[in-house]
Amino acid sequence: MEIKITTNQILKVLQILSWIIFIGLCVEAGGITVNTIITLFVNPAGVKNFWAGADYLSSLYRFDRGHFFAVTLTMIIVAVLKTIMFYFIVKLFTDKELNMSQPFNSGLRRFIVKLSYLALGIGLFSHFGYKYSLWLTKQGFKAADLQSLDIAGADVWLFMAVILLVIVQIVKRGIEIQNENDLTI
Repeated sequence: MEIKITTNQILKVLQILSWIIFIGLCVEAGGITVNTIITLFVNPAGVKNFWAGADYLSSLYRFDRGHFFAVTLTMIIVAVLKTIMFYFIVKLFTDKELNMSQPFNSGLRRFIVKLSYLALGIGLFSHFGYKYSLWLTKQGFKAADLQSLDIAGADVWLFMAVILLVIVQIVKRGIEIQNENDLTI
């Protein structure tokens, strides 16, 4: 007996995974933002509530509040950009903008352009966080675990942005060919 998996089934699974990732990213971005605000303005002991990188961030807070703010702001920006990226993916599924009868359309092109710019932003801010952490290490502060701070992998995000920009150009050409075919029929 052969089990055939259709494109619609794969899209449903991807839609569910996108929702799960989106919700997780919302929790992460909100948690980092709230913990930063609480630590800076309400209770400095709140720095222990950071679930990732709490050791590094608490010692950084004791070292200098400005550096703490710069690192956490970078973490917030990266987390929010990732959340926005998955918001657009979830929105694509819920708005039913994915037209399988004419896959090359301007809506798909705009969607991929948005994702490429978001990936570029994530890559740039991750790179800034990496360079800033290196600079802090040169100033005598202990080295940061960038993976636990969720600002690692800038090169991967920049690579993804370039790939998406190439795909945008392919989709743009596909739209042109599809429009030419529609005119000849």
